[in-house]
Amino acid sequence: MSATALAATVAQVAVVVGFAPLLTGVMRQVRARLEGRAGAGIGQPWRDLRKLARRQPATPTGTGPAFRVAPLVLVGTSLVVAAAVPLLTTASPLDSTMDLFAVVALLALGTVTLALAALDTGTAFGGMGASREMTVLALVEPTILVAVFALSARVGSTNLAAIVTATLHDPLRVISPASLLAAVALVVVTIAETGRLPVDNPSTHLELTMIHEAMVLEYAGRDLALVELAASMRLTILLGLLASLFAPWGIAGADLAGLPVALLALIVKVTVLGSVLAGAEVFLAKLRLFRIPELLAGSFVLALLAVAASVVAA
Repeated sequence: MSATALAATVAQVAVVVGFAPLLTGVMRQVRARLEGRAGAGIGQPWRDLRKLARRQPATPTGTGPAFRVAPLVLVGTSLVVAAAVPLLTTASPLDSTMDLFAVVALLALGTVTLALAALDTGTAFGGMGASREMTVLALVEPTILVAVFALSARVGSTNLAAIVTATLHDPLRVISPASLLAAVALVVVTIAETGRLPVDNPSTHLELTMIHEAMVLEYAGRDLALVELAASMRLTILLGLLASLFAPWGIAGADLAGLPVALLALIVKVTVLGSVLAGAEVFLAKLRLFRIPELLAGSFVLALLAVAASVVAA
């Protein structure tokens, strides 16, 4: 573990934490402008987090350790994933142990912990949101594994940094059928994993439609701030990983001199992806709950086709 790689990884985590709420603000502002509203500004999520952080958390009567530790586990897993995935640098000290399967497992751990906390409250909304979230999780995580495996088949490694480095050395692989199919599959599961339209609506509190919001209704104060920060971080990480896998240009290695360029490239790419996603949400309606598995199953089929195309090309 070199000091340079460690410093680059710390900078990457700091960028994810600092930029994640701003990305949420940008997406809200894009939606507001397209809907003819002024919007609250891109800094509003940070102001909301600061306001929540000053308030005392509220613990419902009868809840156990699962409810209290879930926000910490959710933020902790997000921080580890932020340090492991190649967003600014491909020289993370965690590369040797944090491959594709470990990253997906950490994402799933955070989701399952939050679902257990929702069940721990004993409320109807919490149980409903947890059951829906587990349905989505059961279809999302295999799709991520299969889609990225299609990209790793030609590299011979499930290490995300190795996949990104191989794409940097051979940019034409981005336009291959396997890459295009995997990209579509990952876009769909990113939307589902982060609770965006048409799978979930992050701005609604209608009990018949909400998924993520139903699980966090009982949180308040600092705990709610941690949950909201973790949600923004996961969105930033997944969009950044999508950009790194299919447009990795600008990512630095272990050289700190390349970090400013990598930082600018990451902000531009993630902002563009987030703005496109937010703009598309204005023209999309939420799917019926029983149609969501069909959408996610379709993305899994695309991921399988990507694996088949990758094997044929090899």
